[in-house]
Amino acid sequence: MILISACLLGHKVRYDGGSNPHELLLKYNERGRFIAVCPECFGQLPVPRQPVEIQHANGKKVLAGKAEVRDAQGHDATHAFLVGADKVLKIAQAYHAQVAILKEGSPSCGVHQIHTGDFDGRKTRGSGVCASLLEANGIRVFSEKDITIGRLEELLAEDEKRER
Repeated sequence: MILISACLLGHKVRYDGGSNPHELLLKYNERGRFIAVCPECFGQLPVPRQPVEIQHANGKKVLAGKAEVRDAQGHDATHAFLVGADKVLKIAQAYHAQVAILKEGSPSCGVHQIHTGDFDGRKTRGSGVCASLLEANGIRVFSEKDITIGRLEELLAEDEKRER
């Protein structure tokens, strides 16, 4: 099985109550090989919710206890992000998932880039809390921007071969 950020499959779980449907992933979802996950919902954050950003750091530092996740008013959401990431990891382990395709830019799911922590729209290199935890546990993590038809076919073929 392959973990997919739920928003990429059209689930309305974004902070603003919207989704980020990804046409290719939606098309391939019919094969039944994807598990939709939303670490922020699993951390019991509401939909909609205030936007949050990792404060001038990345997911690895949050996992190490050296950074926090806060909203623009300063409310700490770190615990919810850690709980949600842990639940996604447990799902990955239960289903023997080796791959995750996550939403770029998210403080949970960002793979290559996340927001800076200044709530000004700027992004910086780094990964979110959930993406960092999955990678630290040997799960290959991709952004939806990394996905092409060829790459997705390859990942699905590997996944099906593993299950045989």
